[in-house]
Amino acid sequence: MHGPGVRSSFPPDPKRQAILQQARKAFVSEGYAATRIEPIAREAGVSTATLYALFDGKAQLFSLVIDEAAEDFAQQMARLGTIEGDARQQLVSFAEAYADFMSDPFVRAVFRLVMAERPRFQAVALRFFEKGREAFGATLIGILTALSKSGALRPIERPSWAAGHLMGMVEHPVFFVPLVTGDEIKVRRTNAAIVEDAVDTFLARYGV
Repeated sequence: MHGPGVRSSFPPDPKRQAILQQARKAFVSEGYAATRIEPIAREAGVSTATLYALFDGKAQLFSLVIDEAAEDFAQQMARLGTIEGDARQQLVSFAEAYADFMSDPFVRAVFRLVMAERPRFQAVALRFFEKGREAFGATLIGILTALSKSGALRPIERPSWAAGHLMGMVEHPVFFVPLVTGDEIKVRRTNAAIVEDAVDTFLARYGV
């Protein structure tokens, strides 16, 4: 059997993937405490005995669901490393993709879930946040470093700070406000307007 915080080494298995998919839906919609194993098995089209033959239980399911969500997020952001164009085009392309990703209700739901269960699953939460920081930050740092070396941006002594500056201007209105308010307060500006303002501010400081 597998520990709750370890990614499984099972080969791709339709039953296993169906269980994880249903568990993901259940945890996001109901939270960890309210989620029950029997409905997950039923919705996945397997018996409870089959579920327990593949997984140790709810704790392991939760850990694997969050780990796989983190991996999905990282793969989405990794694709942004091939952005082309001048400095403004690259920054706008990254910021638009980042804004769209961070404003996705499912992404916010996963973050809420991880924060709510952090005391119970500290190692899982830490892996989730470290994966996100590495995927998001590393992608933008790579873009900024290349632009700075090519002379398209001023020399940037601390690319991680510069990346945090741009990402923070996007994150606050499209992610943190809805995350805290539960989507009850709608941001008046569109993602495109938020991105334009963020990139303009960024280039005013780092542009040539």
